[in-house]
Amino acid sequence: MAKIVVDLHDCFNNGTKIAALNNAIDEAVCTGTKLVEIIPGKGSGQLKKSVLRFLEQKHIKQQYHRIEKDSKNFGRLFVHFKF
Repeated sequence: MAKIVVDLHDCFNNGTKIAALNNAIDEAVCTGTKLVEIIPGKGSGQLKKSVLRFLEQKHIKQQYHRIEKDSKNFGRLFVHFKF
C-alpha cells in the first residue's frame, strides 16, 4: 500500500510543520493515497498534541476517515483516508 510519510523533526525546527501537514493531506486527497504516516517523534509529546489539534480542525477532519495512534511507537500517527 502506498503511503505518504511526514517526518516533523526537521519541520518543527524550522517552523514549517503546519505547511508540511497541509501539503501531506492535500497530496493524499489529490492522489487517492489511503494512508499518511506522521512522525512527530516522542519527546515531550507537545508536537504530537499540536498535530492532533491540527487534525481535529473541522475543515481538515472532513477530509480523512480516522486517526490511528501507533500502539508500538508513541511517536507515530497514521491518518487513514477512505476513497
